[in-house]
Amino acid sequence: MRRAGPPLLHVAAIGRPRPEGRTLSNVSTAAVGFRSDRGPILVALMVTTGLIAIDATILATAIPTIVADLGGFSSFPWLFSIYLLTQAVSVPIYSKISDSIGRKPVILFGVGLFLLGSILCGFAWSMPALIAFRAVQGLGAGAVQPMAITIAGDIYTVAERAKAQGYIASVWGISAVVGPTLGGLFSEFASWHWIFFVNVPLCLAAGWLLVRFHHETVERRRRPVDWAGGILLTLSLSLVILALLEGGNAWAWVSAPSIIAFAAGLTLLVAFVLVERHAPEPVLPLWVLSRRLLGTTAAIGVGVGVVLFGVTTYVPTYLEALLGVSPLVSGLTLAMLTIGWPIAASQSGRLYLRYGFRTTVLIGTAVVVSSSAALAITSTEPSLAVVGLCCFVMGLGLGLVASPSLIAAQSSVGWGERGVVTGANMFARSIGSAVGVAALGALVNALMRGQSATEAPQEFGVAATAVFVAVAGVALVTAFVALAMPRVGRPAGDLR
Repeated sequence: MRRAGPPLLHVAAIGRPRPEGRTLSNVSTAAVGFRSDRGPILVALMVTTGLIAIDATILATAIPTIVADLGGFSSFPWLFSIYLLTQAVSVPIYSKISDSIGRKPVILFGVGLFLLGSILCGFAWSMPALIAFRAVQGLGAGAVQPMAITIAGDIYTVAERAKAQGYIASVWGISAVVGPTLGGLFSEFASWHWIFFVNVPLCLAAGWLLVRFHHETVERRRRPVDWAGGILLTLSLSLVILALLEGGNAWAWVSAPSIIAFAAGLTLLVAFVLVERHAPEPVLPLWVLSRRLLGTTAAIGVGVGVVLFGVTTYVPTYLEALLGVSPLVSGLTLAMLTIGWPIAASQSGRLYLRYGFRTTVLIGTAVVVSSSAALAITSTEPSLAVVGLCCFVMGLGLGLVASPSLIAAQSSVGWGERGVVTGANMFARSIGSAVGVAALGALVNALMRGQSATEAPQEFGVAATAVFVAVAGVALVTAFVALAMPRVGRPAGDLR
């Protein structure tokens, strides 16, 4: 039985009533667009998503330049892992708060925190300082990305969401070109610090659009926040990532620090589960994972996170080290992935409305497995064209996996649970990204033995091939998880 939450929020000022008794096949998606009554909100969500999209695509291309300036090649995975970790652990907390006080205050707080983190990163003077300030950015991103998706889920029906998500996903396609271009230009002709300062005007624009156009009326209710669970989750995952990234680097894998870090992390993770079982308002309700549809879509989110950041973290450095291309060229090659993603995401609705969510996700995972395997097989003979093609096809597959699996999870619950369910799915993807980058970083560090990619390009080529093989393996496991999704048939009903 599904627990129905109270409809605490109503979108006001911009929104339209939905006629009762309509099925999805009869619902028009013509009202989804910039000229519709909800168009200004859609623009606000796209600009807000742009904060995260630009940041994700602009940083990877600048990593070699940042390492050359600040040093610490073995530490650069922390720039991604700490950001993804703080984003991941804060998502469930923000989602729980949003179900109590509304989405708007949470997303505005996230934009402000992301702005602060970006300014601090721009003034970073060392790799440890940059890593610390990336954590602040991650805390802001933990509110921005899931709240944008949740607001879209609030104001659009299931039939409309695919088109709306296509608009939002198109931001990633635009950022796929703009981000690497700016990252390459700043790295080559200015300073890498500007890759963070560019977020300032975007944050200001996003905040103004949200304040101006998104209006909601919320029946505020006092609900306790599970701070104990949040702290335990943060500490446990921090220790696991620390053990992965520093093992074989700062200390031997089989050593007291390594064993203590792993043991303490797993112990705190068990404590987190015990706390969540008895918390009145758990930060990550265990029922989210106990329902088959929600559990499998969360596991798919983990796989998506590993594949996405496994490729985006290492492809630019791989091309720059082995082919000697500029950051601009390597970034534009990687951009093919985030161009393919929104193309497939915008069209995924046609597939899942006709064939169902499970079939659509299975098609996507098959595409991801084939493209990641092709990238791994061809990586011993690096080629810009081949890498770009593999990334583009992989983006198409991810677009057919990520959006339909998330919408399937959202559509199975009411408004009062949608924030938590969306947060849990985004949390799973972020955890997959954070732990995946850490595990792949440990693999690369073990093979490089303290050398940087520029010092030993051939050795890094071997390490990159190992990374791509691991990514292909994760993609295959994700495909098997998709097989376990329940057969729920085609969506029916004008569902929110």
